[in-house]
Amino acid sequence: MHDFFRRHRLLLAPMAGVSDMAFRTLCREQGADLTYTEMVSAKGLSYANEKTRHLLDLAQGEDMVAVQLFGHEPDTMASQAAWIEQVMGENLAYIDINMGCPARKIVSKGDGSALMRDPDLAASIVTAVSRAVEHPVTVKFRRGWAMGCETAPEFAVRMQDAGAAAVAVHGRYAEQLYRGCADWGVVARVKQAVDVPVVGNGDVKCGADAVAITRETGCDAVMIARAAEGNPWIFSQAAAALAGSPEPCAPTVEQRIAMARRHARLLAQREGRNIVRMRKHAMWYMTGLPGAAAARGKINACVGVDDFDAVFDELLEIAGSHA
Repeated sequence: MHDFFRRHRLLLAPMAGVSDMAFRTLCREQGADLTYTEMVSAKGLSYANEKTRHLLDLAQGEDMVAVQLFGHEPDTMASQAAWIEQVMGENLAYIDINMGCPARKIVSKGDGSALMRDPDLAASIVTAVSRAVEHPVTVKFRRGWAMGCETAPEFAVRMQDAGAAAVAVHGRYAEQLYRGCADWGVVARVKQAVDVPVVGNGDVKCGADAVAITRETGCDAVMIARAAEGNPWIFSQAAAALAGSPEPCAPTVEQRIAMARRHARLLAQREGRNIVRMRKHAMWYMTGLPGAAAARGKINACVGVDDFDAVFDELLEIAGSHA
């Protein structure tokens, strides 16, 4: 997959409740080379759960996406990966297996980063999925499970030997959740340990960070997660920085509000009049704007596009008075 990642260097991370088709559309437009679905439960798919299957819906014109699958049962993971491949066909870039999510509700069931505590089981999952599909299989994991106990390099080797075509490494331990700083050094150590492509992830907050993590670790691609929330422009900034060009200016207040409005409309096209999930996105777009603190309560009462528009209109008016 080295050739693939030479063409797809900037990746939007899979984020539960965030990486839906509306958000993926905006990030692709701003320069993301590849996006991931929200992480999808293999068990949920096996029950033909429509809410779970809904996560695989693609936006108009979205012809290449990675699907991140989570679970801990090799047979279930394999059968559902095969089903995803059959349903998505050429629109599927690859199947990614989540072994990095540290959320309690995930790890308590043995999924996500809990698999780092059982490399044998993790390897058996990768082998089973790799044998069940024709598309590449990748694995995303963390520096290690327990604080101070780095296992990522040897874990990466196990995943490679089990059939992983690439790995993505987040530079925090599972026990850290999202606290503290990501250690990019572990990405470099994984890169030295394996022959497959390595994606670097963690604390990439601007274009300069994308350049820095690439230079310091030798990673083949850069994955951006929380820094893209309310800020799809980070991909155009990172693309320019990696190309050695000046980064575009930060978006103006008007551009941020315009993007938030478009985001709300894209969600409404998918979900109808009730787009309460836009509330968190609206908060992210508003961060740091004049009047944002006072508007938060109003955002939490918004349901439809018109509700959000009214708050955005107020913010534009406040911004104009501060100009």
